[in-house]
Amino acid sequence: MKIVSWNCNGAFRKKFQHISQEEADIYIIQECEDPNQIVKIDPSFKYFTHNHLWAGENKNKGLGVFIKNGISINKIDLSNNYNQLHLKWFIPFEINNQQIIAVWSHHGDSDEYRYIGQFWCFLQVNKELLNNSIILGDFNSNAIWDYKRSECTHSNCVKQLKEIGINSIYHTLENIEHGKELIPTFYLQKKLNKKYHIDYIFSPTELIQKTKTFNIGNFEKWKEISDHVPIIWEY
Repeated sequence: MKIVSWNCNGAFRKKFQHISQEEADIYIIQECEDPNQIVKIDPSFKYFTHNHLWAGENKNKGLGVFIKNGISINKIDLSNNYNQLHLKWFIPFEINNQQIIAVWSHHGDSDEYRYIGQFWCFLQVNKELLNNSIILGDFNSNAIWDYKRSECTHSNCVKQLKEIGINSIYHTLENIEHGKELIPTFYLQKKLNKKYHIDYIFSPTELIQKTKTFNIGNFEKWKEISDHVPIIWEY
């Protein structure tokens, strides 16, 4: 199985051919448009997005899951509500009996539970159902910002995932702590001096041990079309 996560920084219909060269089975794309609401759609983009799930409020910027044609995808019903707060954005689905959670941790409707706070809330209401899940996407978070929060911190989320046997692939393979990453995934305003690691693939330990390849994209290759680089995992 080959999986890609990438924040395309909008206008995915103009950029999909770059990432499709990875020939992955699953593409998790943040900040992409809803394919069903494009008036004039290119035939090749229509083919690429034929097998998909999408979530968002703005038709031009949401969270998309795009699956290789011929692979069956089943959407899973998990809670997107925490104390009457609607969480944004998570797409739970299943492929070949493997549960996967696509993530774009959004600002949401609450300053208290913005970004990683959205994922923290998602964990509280779904944690018992997430063991053996692959959880990946743009979390807009890093342990270096823990000090800004009391409870719903990045490190607290990592701890709770670890309790159910789920860990970051990058941090496990590189034996590195959260907050001390050497490879960025995001370049604010596309500036080299504003680089952060905020995109992750979390996985059960047994799948991490089956890793064939794990790569984080090179910024020089991707900077013309996005402020994020893709994360690519094959097992």
